[in-house]
Amino acid sequence: MKEIKIVAFDCDGVMFDTINTNRAYYNHILANFGKPEMTQEELKYVHMHTADESIAHLFADSASSLNEAIDYCNSLSYMPFLKNMSIEPYLKPLLGKLRKKFNTAIATNRTTTMDCVLSENNLEDLFDLVVTAIDVERPKPYPDSLVKIINYFNIIPENLIYIGDSALDEQAAKAAGVFFVAYNNLSMSADFHIKSLKEMESIINL
Repeated sequence: MKEIKIVAFDCDGVMFDTINTNRAYYNHILANFGKPEMTQEELKYVHMHTADESIAHLFADSASSLNEAIDYCNSLSYMPFLKNMSIEPYLKPLLGKLRKKFNTAIATNRTTTMDCVLSENNLEDLFDLVVTAIDVERPKPYPDSLVKIINYFNIIPENLIYIGDSALDEQAAKAAGVFFVAYNNLSMSADFHIKSLKEMESIINL
C-alpha cells in the first residue's frame, strides 16, 4: 500500500484491552449513586462512546442525578483504574517500526483521560497527533476526528489507514473515505481484518 502515509489507531479495544477498566470506572460511578452495576449492553455502549454520552446513557432515567453524575465524573481521577488496562502486546514494537516510514496518530472517543493513558504507558512521544472527542465538534461515528488528521497532515483520505474495533470506528472510516482495518471483529465491513497488530506489518509492507 504505497499510498499510505499515516497510520491511525483507536484507543480502547485496539491499543489497549480496556473492557475491565471501563467496567470498573462506570460501575464505581453508578455505585456512588446507589445504582446497580451495568448490564452487558450498557458495558458495550460505554466501551465505544464518550464519557458524557456514557453517563447520559446510564442516568437516562434520572435527570436530577445526571448533572450530579457528570460533576462526579469530572472530579474523579482515572489513575486508580489504569491497573485494569492491558496494552496490546505488539503495540510498542509496531510503533517503533512504523515511525521510520510513517506518521502515527490516534482518533479516540476518550476525552480528558487520554493524556494519562499515554503517559502511564510511556507512549506520549510515539504519536504525531492525538485527536480526542474534545478536539472535534462531533465524536465518532462522525468522521470529524479522521478528517482532522487528514487536514493536519495535508493529505488525501487514501493516504490514511485507520485501525478500529467497533461499529463507530467503521462508520467514521467509511464517512471519511479512509482505509479501515477491523481489529478482532469479523462482524465489521473493512478493507482488512486482523487479530494482532503484528499483522499490520504485512498490510503496509513494513
